Amino acid sequence: MSGLYARESRSVSTMAHLRFFPQAVVGGSGAYLTGDDGRKLLDFAASWGAASLGHSHPALREAVNRALSDQAGASYLSTANEPSVLLAEKLLSLVPERARGRVWFGHSGSDANETVARMVVAATGRPRILAFNGAYHGGTVGSMAVSGHPAQQSARAKGLTLVPYPNSYAAGSPEAAKDAALAHLETLFATEIPPQEVAAFFIEPIQSDGGMLVPPDGFFKHVEALCRTHGILIVCDEVKVGLGRTGRFNAFEHCGIEPDIVVFGKGLGGGLPVSAVVGPEAILNHAVAFSLQTVHGNPVCAAAALAVLQTIERDHLVANAERTGRMLREALDRLAVRHPLIGNVRGRGLALGVELVADGAPAARQTALTVYRAFQLGLVLYYVGVNSNVLEFTPPLTLTEAEAQEGVAILDQALADVAAGRVDETLLADFAGW
Repeated sequence: MSGLYARESRSVSTMAHLRFFPQAVVGGSGAYLTGDDGRKLLDFAASWGAASLGHSHPALREAVNRALSDQAGASYLSTANEPSVLLAEKLLSLVPERARGRVWFGHSGSDANETVARMVVAATGRPRILAFNGAYHGGTVGSMAVSGHPAQQSARAKGLTLVPYPNSYAAGSPEAAKDAALAHLETLFATEIPPQEVAAFFIEPIQSDGGMLVPPDGFFKHVEALCRTHGILIVCDEVKVGLGRTGRFNAFEHCGIEPDIVVFGKGLGGGLPVSAVVGPEAILNHAVAFSLQTVHGNPVCAAAALAVLQTIERDHLVANAERTGRMLREALDRLAVRHPLIGNVRGRGLALGVELVADGAPAARQTALTVYRAFQLGLVLYYVGVNSNVLEFTPPLTLTEAEAQEGVAILDQALADVAAGRVDETLLADFAGW
């Protein structure tokens, strides 16, 4: 264990820890982090996608420095500030017409989704919310209340109903997964859940923390039609997979749908804390002082977010995510041929997942060992999934093809070492992960 990691253990609470190996960093540039031991670590996690432009990006530094050199306050609660207005105007231009009303700013996807959950019930007068099994919409009480991840079972809201997210790999085919999920939803509406009581359906166009599940073609078109029939708002959580990561600016564009409300977070600030809810004026302006914290709408974070959006456009990072992601996916598919541990490779752009299985069952232990061994070899990679057996790839949008190939080579070695029993299982004693 490094010196910095040991010092942290004596000073910092573990309540916010989700640790997979003893990672301790002192800096970073581009797609690489600098460990306190001087090692360069190739970052395929980007702090769960938050470091969307990589580390120490010059556009982000310039925007933050400029905002701090002539600071327009610290909040938008009691004063308009220019950076938050500019950011709101930009975000409104990037969503479908039906969502192009107003913008609320927060600190994270968690407070954004919590605000939406409270807001839609209050504005519509409908008490129920739908979400998916396996969905992770945040870590606050209110966002956990509308989540379906097994790590959050104790916090579910009384009015929440969870429905299955179609898992093509588990079901045997995309069609089987789609048909079963839609049948379940239609049966719910015909029996237990009066659809006229449902305010909103929280969806993920790719279910990331639930296992990087990609919905079958046409699935969300059917869900959209059901919601329109019954007046149910569609809330699209783009927090981890949006902002160009999938090879489209909005991940929901792959599904051919138009959500009513779009939630942004993580990569929006490029590593700074900022989130946004974009939706109809009638919903977003339901009540004043409804959801606020003192430094919401912070002009420094807003300036950083605007720089992120401008950089994504200027540097064609959506196209880079599609191109580099395709090459990475093909390289992972080639690994799957040679490594029996790999059961399935899936995803879009630079939002990819590799599910590990052993004897037909989730290989959670081997997954934990794989990410630990990859870290030892110089690659930062985490795992997700309701069974903790899916390697998650959310690298910076600036990732190059050479960096992608380097990461795959390290993963190749890590998988081989785990399969051969060359990784000491006692290393996992202090790293529970999910």
